[in-house]
Amino acid sequence: MKILTIIGARPQFIKAATVSRAFATYGKIKEVIVHTGQHFDANMSDVFFDQLEIPIPKHNLHIAGLGHGAMTGRMLEGIELLIQKEQPDFVLVYGDTNSTLAGAMAAAKLQIPIAHVEAGLRSNNPVMPEEINRVIADRVSSLLLCPTQKAVENLQCEGFPFPAKEKNSSYGLQRIAKVGDVMLDAVLYYSKVAKKKISLDAFSLGHHNYVLSTIHRQENTNDTSRLHSILAALREIAKEITVVLPLHPRTKHKIEQQHDADALTGIKVMEPLPYLEMQRLQMSAMAIITDSGGLQKEAYFHNVPCITLRDETEWTETVEAGWNQLTGANAQQILRAWRRAIIPTNKQENLYGDGNASQRIVNILTSSL
Repeated sequence: MKILTIIGARPQFIKAATVSRAFATYGKIKEVIVHTGQHFDANMSDVFFDQLEIPIPKHNLHIAGLGHGAMTGRMLEGIELLIQKEQPDFVLVYGDTNSTLAGAMAAAKLQIPIAHVEAGLRSNNPVMPEEINRVIADRVSSLLLCPTQKAVENLQCEGFPFPAKEKNSSYGLQRIAKVGDVMLDAVLYYSKVAKKKISLDAFSLGHHNYVLSTIHRQENTNDTSRLHSILAALREIAKEITVVLPLHPRTKHKIEQQHDADALTGIKVMEPLPYLEMQRLQMSAMAIITDSGGLQKEAYFHNVPCITLRDETEWTETVEAGWNQLTGANAQQILRAWRRAIIPTNKQENLYGDGNASQRIVNILTSSL
């Protein structure tokens, strides 16, 4: 069985690490990895393959730094050629990036079955690029591999599974499966490694004496007022406790464009961190303040309260469980959430599976042909 895996962005490297390891353990699957190049910076790409021991991609399209249309179009063209060359049994896509959309569209047009990991997630924000990508990827996928029960219900409310386009055709015959979250697989596996290999002393930090923050989404970085408000809140929090901010290249560029010399005053700024270092900082943080989807979940996995700098989230379970607060970009709301950001009394629930999502994905793929 041949699987063509499409990845291109940092969160996808993490997810692919666990599933690729499960493929290798199974032994009867040939995985061909395609890196679109969407994240190309060494701190956001190469180091992940090294740390997580992901197989080196057979193909790299080197497509980055373009607008949504240009990037997706070039990826679509490149992936289509590789599908024709490799003739896979399945194309596997992860999440909601431009790489996800291009991989799903290319496979759909060539009538190759698609497996979508993290199917069924919805923010219900139709102008959000990630929402557009995930909705389209779901619509054309054959295997809808859902991380949570809520994701399954989202698909069912939208009319999934849709009937096969052709009788006895694997393409178009949709199957919904709740497999759990592969990010939990990764956290359980790599957190022990991170704690063993990486000391907080290397960052001049101690347990629970800092807040970890990340900002990268376009809705926050492209809007000057939103970014200004978020940074104002972080500067205020930094007067009480160290605020650690690994600075995403997009965010750094936008701050430089604003010519605000005081934007990061008092904040402990770092370069983007590799996966193991981020895991180490997450597990010992007092709180996490982020607009990242992945970090919202990882905060939950690490029993760390999270403040999410968005108006909505796909991971509604974390909010309902009391471990995540949505504030948008409003500085006063962020500060109020910070004052409430103590360890919740709510008992942690098994919302995202048991850490065996990757194995379930392998079982489903191998039983689908």
